[in-house]
Amino acid sequence: MASTTTTIINVAASNVGLDCQSYVGLRPMLLPVRSFRSVRTSTRANPAPRFVVRASETHSGPFKKLGLSDAECEAAVVAGNVPEAPPVPPKPAAPAGTPVVPTLPINRRPRRNRRSPALRAAFQETTLSPANFVYPLFIHEGEEDAPIGAMPGCYRLGWRHGLVQEVAKARDVGVNSIVLFPKVPDGLKSPTGDEAYNDNGLVPRTIRLLKDKFPDLVIYTDVALDPYSSDGHDGIVREDGVIMNDETVHQLCKQAVAQARAGADVVSPSDMMDGRVGAIRAALDAEGFHHVSIMSYTAKYASSFYGPFREALDSNPRFGDKKTYQMNPANYREALVETREDESEGADILLVKPGLPYLDIIRLLRDNSPLPIAAYQVSGEYAMIKAGGVLKMIDEEKVMLESLLCLRRAGADVILTYFALQAAKSLCGERK
Repeated sequence: MASTTTTIINVAASNVGLDCQSYVGLRPMLLPVRSFRSVRTSTRANPAPRFVVRASETHSGPFKKLGLSDAECEAAVVAGNVPEAPPVPPKPAAPAGTPVVPTLPINRRPRRNRRSPALRAAFQETTLSPANFVYPLFIHEGEEDAPIGAMPGCYRLGWRHGLVQEVAKARDVGVNSIVLFPKVPDGLKSPTGDEAYNDNGLVPRTIRLLKDKFPDLVIYTDVALDPYSSDGHDGIVREDGVIMNDETVHQLCKQAVAQARAGADVVSPSDMMDGRVGAIRAALDAEGFHHVSIMSYTAKYASSFYGPFREALDSNPRFGDKKTYQMNPANYREALVETREDESEGADILLVKPGLPYLDIIRLLRDNSPLPIAAYQVSGEYAMIKAGGVLKMIDEEKVMLESLLCLRRAGADVILTYFALQAAKSLCGERK
């Protein structure tokens, strides 16, 4: 009996406009939502149809079976009665005026492996899927979503309404990891950032709400004082302007524990204080949160690409800059120093920020650490692609996907990107 090969094409019929009757072996079939989309309460009565293609269900073509046995077929060929088959296709003609030249004496022609879509797909070294994305989401205390001027398509989301809707949209296209960034009211900010570890603060409340609605959602959190600091810095500022390291780490430990207590899956210290990974690991373990992972911002550079993000959170430093704790963009080897420290202190994931301008650093960490590598495609990168698309200087969708693929190719296992929802829709064949 001939075997049947089945291929499931995971594209909704309504999105691609296919007429099933026009294709042999192609018919809509309802599959469980779990097969692709995350399980959640849906307002739709039925899941979108999927197409199932069976290779055995094809037209027989002009060749009819004659009812001969294998031995009879072989005997006919031996006797010279070779069955008819299509002729050798003619060689395509070159355009008029093409010079006649001798064939180059080369054995290796890399273009052979690129000559058809099927071959290119077979030999593709890097893949991109919604599972690779972590979706950064801005939240605030308000009920309405507030657009962020410098980041078209991004909003400060109301934590009880807009955020829940945005997470549901992301899960629908396979993005099941988010990272939260809060816009904290000025009245709650202080020089020591005590609001960061308030168990009933904006972030812990939001984590509890999301875990209640989406228990399997992977929630990353930001561990740093800048959203909570009246000075806008990632740490406590001494009167002479020095960022205090050890005292800041003490606060960060309390912040990480508060987030873990609320249900965070991964805490992510972005502050760049020395020794904070080991201190946070010890604090989490002491409270019984051995299962909570740490994604360390290992190589976070003092970059000019962060501008739109700081507008989104109103977290610009009130004075000075962050160059005494974030890394010098001119430095390469220093990233290895940070990598070795974070590994030894118990980090589970190492992150590079920004992303695309620092592909060499992503590759450096990938080649020197067995840990998963994350890359943050930051707000400035996002804003530039958006602006170029609006001005019709680039194809926004193609550049978006290429930039994400490049981050993966450089060695990133996961990518924090504001394009997460848009890119996932594109990868799934949906319209924006």
